Amino acid sequence: MLTPELRTFLQAPLIARLSVIDSNGYPHTVPLWFDVDGNDIVIISDRKTRKVDYIKANSKASVCIGGGETAENTVGPGYLFKGECLIEEDPGFAWLRRMTLRYEQGEQAEKDIELWRTTLDMMVIRFKIAKISKVF
Repeated sequence: MLTPELRTFLQAPLIARLSVIDSNGYPHTVPLWFDVDGNDIVIISDRKTRKVDYIKANSKASVCIGGGETAENTVGPGYLFKGECLIEEDPGFAWLRRMTLRYEQGEQAEKDIELWRTTLDMMVIRFKIAKISKVF
């Protein structure tokens, strides 16, 4: 499902926006880090967040990546993904480590990994892509 061109685009550590449906039927959108695993988008989260509660009630979601202004004041490419979220455990904090090292480096990354590993109830949101639209 992910083309080579799209896989190359998704290698950049961009900020994704996950939209889920809240308890009143409105979109609940949050910026977050992501990575790709096969044809899935993988997100890490503290289990005690509203987005996780909303996903448990309704697993349908969308993820938007890119499409923002570039340093040259032009709009860069962007994609809208529609699909469903699955809640998974993160044994050994493998995804926490991988994701943090994707967005942070060195000592700061190691500090954050240790802090989040020991103070938060981290888990994985696996987003199963059903449809992809290029938006820019």
